[in-house]
Amino acid sequence: MSFTKTTEQASKYNDLEKMSTLELLTNINTEDKTVPDAVEQAIPQIAALVAEIVTKLRDGGRIFYMGAGTSGRLGIVDASECPPTFGVAHDVVIGLIAGGDTAIRKAVENAEDDTVQGWIDLQQYHISSKDVVIGIAASGTTPYVVSALQKCNEEGIITGCITCNAGSPLATTAQLPIVVTVGPEFVTGSSRMKAGTAQKLVLNMISTTTMIQLGKVKGNKMVDMQLSNDKLVDRGIRMLMEELKIERTLASELLTQHGNVRNAIEYYGTQKN
Repeated sequence: MSFTKTTEQASKYNDLEKMSTLELLTNINTEDKTVPDAVEQAIPQIAALVAEIVTKLRDGGRIFYMGAGTSGRLGIVDASECPPTFGVAHDVVIGLIAGGDTAIRKAVENAEDDTVQGWIDLQQYHISSKDVVIGIAASGTTPYVVSALQKCNEEGIITGCITCNAGSPLATTAQLPIVVTVGPEFVTGSSRMKAGTAQKLVLNMISTTTMIQLGKVKGNKMVDMQLSNDKLVDRGIRMLMEELKIERTLASELLTQHGNVRNAIEYYGTQKN
């Protein structure tokens, strides 16, 4: 398959080593500013994938993110933040990276080139047609990801992707592709930069929109968040004070008694009625 891998094209900037610190920072920022506009062009694609995800999760399904290197790490970050932010179980949004957990911190040689391991990794979770698998690869060519999605397609599992190269093997394999064309990187080929930023933005949009659609947000508040540290407990207290128009002492007591913001609000409502 022949396609133009724009993420590998030469940077629009040259002689980077001759630039001052201020010039480097300014030029990187100039390139970064183009990313949200590129993401905006993909909103219809994102919406189509989210619609499928919401349907599957309502029926007890799960989201799987699959990637290698930066892409894999970004998927794991998004997956790991869903339980504390939205109060969902840890097995609802799952991030997988080529090379396993070791690869989160250190690159695992040749892991991304394995055309079998991706499907093996999914099978460890008893993947089924109730689930959605999203491949993440800036290049759109990562064998670990592409081959896993091909197998998912054969098994009747909904597939999506986040890539930055139109017409890539990943974009043409995924049933619901999201293609964010960010163009050449500031440092040629360094797709952890604009491409990575684009992937992070899209992941934020997918998980946040999905969780809102599933009722995990009330008004604009994270009422199902896990109260895992003092900062979040304080945030929960302030949410209750604002929502219920009560003093801090009562809000604190309600939160302690009921364990999260949503439960405290619902209990207080029944008492008032």
